[in-house]
Amino acid sequence: MFAVSTDAAIAAPSGKAVARPANVESIVLGMGCFWGAEKRMAAIPGVLDVESGYANGEVPGTYEAVLAHERLVQQGKTTLRNHAEVIKVSFDPDKVDLEQVLIQFWENHDPTQGNRQGNDIGSNYRSAIYTSSDAQLAIAHKTRDVYQGALSAQKHDRITTEIVPLKTYFRAEEYHQDYLAKNPDGYCGLGGTGIKYPLAATAASSSPAAAKAPRLDGKALDFQRQLVVFEAEDCAYCKKFKAEVLDRWQSPVAVARTLSTESPSGWVLEKTLFATPTIVLFEKGREVSRYTGYNGETVRFWKWLGFHLLTSAQQKIAFEQGTEYPGTGSHLDEKRPGTFVDPITGAPLFRSNAKFDSGTGWPSFFNPLPGALTLHEDDSHGMRRVEVRSASSGIHLGHVFDDGPPPTGKRYCINGNVLKFVPDKD
Repeated sequence: MFAVSTDAAIAAPSGKAVARPANVESIVLGMGCFWGAEKRMAAIPGVLDVESGYANGEVPGTYEAVLAHERLVQQGKTTLRNHAEVIKVSFDPDKVDLEQVLIQFWENHDPTQGNRQGNDIGSNYRSAIYTSSDAQLAIAHKTRDVYQGALSAQKHDRITTEIVPLKTYFRAEEYHQDYLAKNPDGYCGLGGTGIKYPLAATAASSSPAAAKAPRLDGKALDFQRQLVVFEAEDCAYCKKFKAEVLDRWQSPVAVARTLSTESPSGWVLEKTLFATPTIVLFEKGREVSRYTGYNGETVRFWKWLGFHLLTSAQQKIAFEQGTEYPGTGSHLDEKRPGTFVDPITGAPLFRSNAKFDSGTGWPSFFNPLPGALTLHEDDSHGMRRVEVRSASSGIHLGHVFDDGPPPTGKRYCINGNVLKFVPDKD
């Protein structure tokens, strides 16, 4: 049975013996091959020791026994449960708490793969958290639910991690300990989903700032359509979202920020918040959609919002590289002074004085505004063309050709249905 060691000294991740703090906590984690897991988790500040081992199986606790038993499992010749390759992480809770350790656990492997991790296949490579107390079990479940929310927001699979009390633990053979430190070119086989763990709303709501933050006044907001960004005081991803999106906000949708975890007064959230930032779209005072978490993918955020702002015809052009029939799009005859903007972000794309009649049936321009567009090679439909996208949202706009008028000689052939025209003020 597993027990926390009471030795007076402990081997640090560097391999040097250091004095053991008075208070040490340990947890057993399965992340696939224990070599890479050991190296990743040993790098966490506050972690004192990481040991490779085998846990929660019904067979002898040796490497050869685990491999041999897995062959029987795959052949359907046994019902006994195999061990998982695990690491026992010992840490100083005064320097790093269990939640921070588990955040690194979730981010540093893929917990959705069942009995495998990357190219390593078998029940011995299952994702697992084996706990030694009810408190550990509760934190494991809480962090799993938070990370599942982040995965679901990115359309990722369900978590398959086994979370149960630790029943059996064996230390692995000595040659497995600190394996990648001894063999720098050794195989690791560990890779995460690339999705960051968001700050839990429960932690945010327990902060003094969240407790004091008044809820937004629903009467002061746009009842027809309003975005609300629910933030936390010390949320790095909230600050990132503000810097990369909110500080450049030109979208036609009104946006408000709050540290409160409650809906605007008189309005309705469909479910409780569990992570920050959470961006909620309200229409007529009710939540219609939410975007949970933000890790720097602005195009993904704008696509989420675009599906609620654009018509089905606009979506086909913007997100599926569709093309409107010539002569049917908007703004073909628009000649007033003004600016054509992205229909989702509101970012300026073209000035009307760069528009000309190309005779093609699509709005055409000889020059975009600086930084408004990105260009991409397009080999679809057996043609070699240059696709034009909005730099702010990434939506498809049209194509650019070299048969335009002076001074550029370019013809930006744009689908009018994915343009919004803003006339100049008098």
